[in-house]
Amino acid sequence: MLVAVAVFPGTNCEIDTKYAFEKLGQEVVLVFHKEEKLPSGTDLVVLPGGFSYGDYLRSAAIAKFSPIMKAVIEFANNGGKVLGICNGFQMLLEAHLLPGAMKRNANVHFISKFQPLKVINVNNTFLKQCTVGEILNVPIAHGEGSYYIDDAGLKELYANEQVLLTYSDYEGAVDNPNGSVDAIAGICNKAKNVFGLMPHPERAIESILGSDDGVKMLQGFIH
Repeated sequence: MLVAVAVFPGTNCEIDTKYAFEKLGQEVVLVFHKEEKLPSGTDLVVLPGGFSYGDYLRSAAIAKFSPIMKAVIEFANNGGKVLGICNGFQMLLEAHLLPGAMKRNANVHFISKFQPLKVINVNNTFLKQCTVGEILNVPIAHGEGSYYIDDAGLKELYANEQVLLTYSDYEGAVDNPNGSVDAIAGICNKAKNVFGLMPHPERAIESILGSDDGVKMLQGFIH
């Protein structure tokens, strides 16, 4: 499959993301933010982590106006699969491809550490190789990662199986590092073709680095 990884000024996880999918045997193309079209035959678009445009105004608020985002939105609205990781998740929220918004971490500090995640729903491409209740160990690295959605929106997320991952401890109890509503770490859209999460599965693909739990997450996209 062909994976297109979008690169914005301030993106810093594009090489990690490219390496991760290439390690899984996939073809990866880096697409600059000024491009107006995605590569022909693209199967998956990944919006990687970083600090697009320096996170000025608020995280990803400027990136959504980049030319490539018009193509990404069109691709998603036509059923194409899109994965947003960290800053990429923030882009998907700003572009309204996913519901909700992102706030500063509750402790107002940048957090960088390995964080257990509890798998909530596997009825989707992204987590189809995982099991409900499974605990994954994946790094987080963000300062504006507190996911917010109102009560009505939260009920809708659960009703449609859109809540994918929550922050937990290694036993599965809630351990919320950033103050996200319901400790939510990742969600998808109703159509289950757009996925966003704050943790970095591309940084958890080799056990020598602390965890390879990200492998089964990214493998979900592979045909």
